[in-house]
Amino acid sequence: MIPTIEWTEDNKVKMIDQTVLPHELKFLEFTDYRDVATSIKVMNIRGAPAIGVAAAFGMALATIEFKSLSKDKFLSSMKEAAEIIKNTRPTASNLFWAVDRVWRIIKDFPDNPQTLSDLVVEEAKIMAQEDITVNKNIGKNGAKLLNDGDVVLTHCNAGSLATVQYGTALAPVRAAIEDGKKISVIADETRPRLQGARLTAYELQYDKIPVKVISDTSSGLLMRLGKVDKVIVGTDRVSSDAVFNKIGTYLVALAAKDNDIPFYVAAPTSTLSLQDTVDDVTIEQRDATEVSNVLGKVRIVPEGVECLNYAFDITPFRLVSGIITEDGVFTPEEMLSKYKK
Repeated sequence: MIPTIEWTEDNKVKMIDQTVLPHELKFLEFTDYRDVATSIKVMNIRGAPAIGVAAAFGMALATIEFKSLSKDKFLSSMKEAAEIIKNTRPTASNLFWAVDRVWRIIKDFPDNPQTLSDLVVEEAKIMAQEDITVNKNIGKNGAKLLNDGDVVLTHCNAGSLATVQYGTALAPVRAAIEDGKKISVIADETRPRLQGARLTAYELQYDKIPVKVISDTSSGLLMRLGKVDKVIVGTDRVSSDAVFNKIGTYLVALAAKDNDIPFYVAAPTSTLSLQDTVDDVTIEQRDATEVSNVLGKVRIVPEGVECLNYAFDITPFRLVSGIITEDGVFTPEEMLSKYKK
């Protein structure tokens, strides 16, 4: 897959507009951090790792805009930019991780905004390249879990489009295929925004990886019928006691547990928020029209009927067979032992 997001030579942020896939491959370019923030909020770009890099790029654009200001005005303007970017989506930890990483540079070099801007731009570029490396390592580690001929079920989109490139949950699939294994994918459609049907199916077809799309309500039956060998999903945040991923993940994990099917979570360490418990995390609620109207177009719910639209749910560790990071595959207990400070 082509990069989901990149920094151009003329200091622009270029990203795929994922709201128009699979019907059109369209690119957006931004020079204003406010537009990058809006693109995160309206989901032109989505997926925790991609959101993190977008946030870093947004901060880099802000430094370019404000670098001619005095030190005090620069810092106050950057604080405002950081808050605007952080307030776009509340659940994905990569968003906050990326802004905080950039802010550490600002704290270390506050006296020269011009030099600081160059440092932040370079740091954001490094973060984008690191994402690709991390994803490929997740792929290598996760590929060891897959056998030749396996059918992998995934929920939402945690592939190349959710990252800078290569993917998280789909990285083990890609790596296993590169190793010569025959692997196919079943993608839940993932209502209400249909990221599985629109995005996972698109990128796997693009890369000629066998994929079938099912309704979200079908996954339990397919597991019961023996048509699924492994489940691999991504995550937007891992707390000390649970995994936060796209709404519907919890139900998939329950069905996998009931049918003795391994349920794995691909989690770059940037998504780990192990100082938190489930009670500390805000679950994003999005516009109800995403549920009442299919992709914002055809209304399927009677006028006047209220809709609830939680974007993420909570999968407790007891349902997770393993967590795949760039460092290896760990049980939740092993992960806590390795990473919790």
